[in-house]
Amino acid sequence: MSQDAAALREEGNHLFKSGDAQGALSCYTKALKLSCDQTEAAVLHRNRAACYLKLEDYAKAEADASKALDSDPGDIKARFRRAQALQKLGRLDQAFLDAQKCAQLEPKNKAFQELLRLLGTQIQQKVRSCGFRMARLLFFPVLQAAQNLVVLSREDAGAEQVFRNDGVKLLQKLLASHHEDIVLSALRTLVGLCTGHQSRTMAIVHELGMPQLCAVMGSGASAVSLAACHLLQVMFEALTEGMKRDIRGKDEAILPEPSRELRSMLQHLLDMMPAATVSGPGRDSAINLLVKQVPRKSLRNPDNSVTLWTVDHGLKKVLEVAGTVPELADGPPLTDNTPMSCSVLLNKLYDDLKCDSERENFNRLCEEYVQYYFSQPALESKVRAIQAVSVLLQGPSDVGNRTLELSGVMETVIAMCASENLIHQQVAVETLIHAAGKAKRASFITANGVALLKDLYKTSENDRIRVRALVGLCKLGSAGGTDFSMKQFAEGSTLKLAKQCRKWLCNDSLPATSRRWAVEGLAYLTFDADVKEDLVEDKKALNAMFELAKSEDKTVLFAVGSTLVNCTNSYDVEKPDPQLVELAKYAKQHVPEEHPKDAQFFVEKRLLKLLQAGVVSALVCMVKQESPALTDACKECIARVFLALVERQEDRGMVVAQGGGKALIPLATENTDVGKVKASQALAKITITSNPEIAFPGERIYEVVRPLVNLLHLECTLLQNFEALMALTNLAGINERLRSKIIKEKAVSKVEGYMFEEHELVRAAATECMCNLALSTEVQKLFLATGNDRLKLVVLFCGEEDERLRKAAAGTLAMLTAEQPELCARIPGTTSHWLEILQALLLSDSQDLRHRGVVIALNIMQAERDLTEKLMESEALEILSVMAKEDTDARGPIAKIAQQCLEVAVRYGIIKSAEGRVGKATSDS
Repeated sequence: MSQDAAALREEGNHLFKSGDAQGALSCYTKALKLSCDQTEAAVLHRNRAACYLKLEDYAKAEADASKALDSDPGDIKARFRRAQALQKLGRLDQAFLDAQKCAQLEPKNKAFQELLRLLGTQIQQKVRSCGFRMARLLFFPVLQAAQNLVVLSREDAGAEQVFRNDGVKLLQKLLASHHEDIVLSALRTLVGLCTGHQSRTMAIVHELGMPQLCAVMGSGASAVSLAACHLLQVMFEALTEGMKRDIRGKDEAILPEPSRELRSMLQHLLDMMPAATVSGPGRDSAINLLVKQVPRKSLRNPDNSVTLWTVDHGLKKVLEVAGTVPELADGPPLTDNTPMSCSVLLNKLYDDLKCDSERENFNRLCEEYVQYYFSQPALESKVRAIQAVSVLLQGPSDVGNRTLELSGVMETVIAMCASENLIHQQVAVETLIHAAGKAKRASFITANGVALLKDLYKTSENDRIRVRALVGLCKLGSAGGTDFSMKQFAEGSTLKLAKQCRKWLCNDSLPATSRRWAVEGLAYLTFDADVKEDLVEDKKALNAMFELAKSEDKTVLFAVGSTLVNCTNSYDVEKPDPQLVELAKYAKQHVPEEHPKDAQFFVEKRLLKLLQAGVVSALVCMVKQESPALTDACKECIARVFLALVERQEDRGMVVAQGGGKALIPLATENTDVGKVKASQALAKITITSNPEIAFPGERIYEVVRPLVNLLHLECTLLQNFEALMALTNLAGINERLRSKIIKEKAVSKVEGYMFEEHELVRAAATECMCNLALSTEVQKLFLATGNDRLKLVVLFCGEEDERLRKAAAGTLAMLTAEQPELCARIPGTTSHWLEILQALLLSDSQDLRHRGVVIALNIMQAERDLTEKLMESEALEILSVMAKEDTDARGPIAKIAQQCLEVAVRYGIIKSAEGRVGKATSDS
């Protein structure tokens, strides 16, 4: 995009924000004529569509939004604007489909949900006006009828109408259709029927039967498989959560315990694992459901019976999939993501076990499976056993290492690395790479396997083997981690390996699976700062890595996340005590050394280059992935990188503009404990320096509150506490609904706790936050309640030396005394020095403090005549008199308020005013 076009676009944005839609339209149109970049043109069409909506030219708005979507079908803003235009044009069905797509991409966006609700109501009215009845549905074109059912099912009344008029039987027929759109509509209707309704869900499970639903999910169509997966997820939630909510209706009260249905559903999912008739995407969906539904949501819940049941009834079925090598003819169809998904499921199951006996049973079942196939005479059986070990090593690695130590397994792996059979060789090399994760394994393979891997890399004629051998060398070469002094290979070898990895990564002729292994290599090698520097300078390699992160291959997510964590130095490094370091050197013990290029100056340069290369859009796409491969460990990596990217204030706008703010919200709620903190701190940094209403538009701003409140915890650092308080202060100043949300999250008591913190910046930030929260009547009531020292603390803070703390406290007191005059009478009871504190505010060198002081004085005087007398008997009379006479041009507000104070005293008859002079009133006045 040319400079002129970019300037016109910026001018258009400014005009649109200021309300000049016609002017903005003109700028965007001119920019489109100058732009030759397809991506930028799509943004301009999207922006122009917004102008046409404002100008009520809906046909042109729809046309421009469609042009934007032609370039980028994932442009959610363009799709929403087209939905709005189509609604106004009366094309409700098309508008509904667009709005539904938006809501699927952002389920918590209230604007999308509201448009869906409105469209649903309008379509229902239209359908009913045509005399719609379930019995007459077949007279409609089938696809139209199916879409009408979707609309009806979105409202509870419509869903009940469909359910009670034999709608489930009709949906059963639609599910058997060979038309993908009809099947999708039937599945979406069932989602509407089941959402939050336990009785309907149980009836549908009985009437449709899990075999049919699993068959639909196991079909070859990816979209259908995902929709069926979503339906089953909703069913699981309705059955598991329904008993926890208030019982709705008489039907709910007589429901039996749904555990039998739940276990039946799980059994059918487990039966899908080894079934040859199930498609690869369908199997991935079944694994995804098991990952979400089986392990406990919280380890504090002592009941892990579902996991134990799954291990006993289904572990070997999962291992059947784990041991499948797709290129061998006797296995079920898999996708590239299936082995990783199996690793995640196995790891989740193992982590959910509570005691040694449960873990021993898990180990026994895995060993029995491996031993059974390993003992078979056919070599393919041994390959199957080793493939299962490879998957276990990527999941519950302790279990994988135990199976690797079974008699003959490791020796067979080494032998198979030299096999002439490409598939056998590939399985063995991958297993060798995964086995190198443990220190003892790494040292064993360094001693015995490096020569083999080097030979494979140099002599193999197959790229798939060569790239895997390369990754094995990379993993072994990085065994020293970030310790500059611990190098496994000769000087320069690591850089050569990294260069070759980048070369493989950029080779478009290679399949994505092979290029993914190149990223795996970089994930290990980027512990070395020289490798980091080379990578961020290679724009082509960065773009290739980011494109892989956005692709269908989900297995690359953790490798990309790890590489970026290393490049941004966002891993945790404990700096040893200098005295202990000296002692270690004296004792001739090893002391880790930091690479010179890991200094802050180099890290900041790398961050800037990553931002310029488009790292934010890649991270946003990674967060959106619905896959078991997006593990909590992967989410933690992404959160760490985001925190590093927003460290500099000047970079935060770019992160927000590219969707980083939105992506951080789920990372702050569904992540490892460390990942939640990192993502929450990144949200805090953005909220402090950006306009929160722009950074988190619409309802999203309310989702930011909980992560910020969670940072007000003793386990968090003081810096994290401080940034959370600053961010909450900004949010609390926006509107009452946000203040209510903060209060509802039980933040007030936490903020009060930090008002006693020894660190003056934290104490001041907490007081500033309380100042804004005190705008809420609910917080004011806390100050009004008897038997507390809240008001006393604020008054005393007004007399502290720290100016920032004094300003915050004085602002709080000014606001409280204005909103709750009853508090004015309590001020003298807080401390005997209250008058001196108020006079000090009035005499302060800071104009802000004087302003707050004079407002407090006015509030006190308007509330209580007796307090006015005390003020006028003190030096406050003279101070206010001087302030009232000050130059009104320079200090107008303060002078005017001071004059109002004196006028109040005059009205009380405490002082008299003559020809503009103020003096004490005589007793007979």
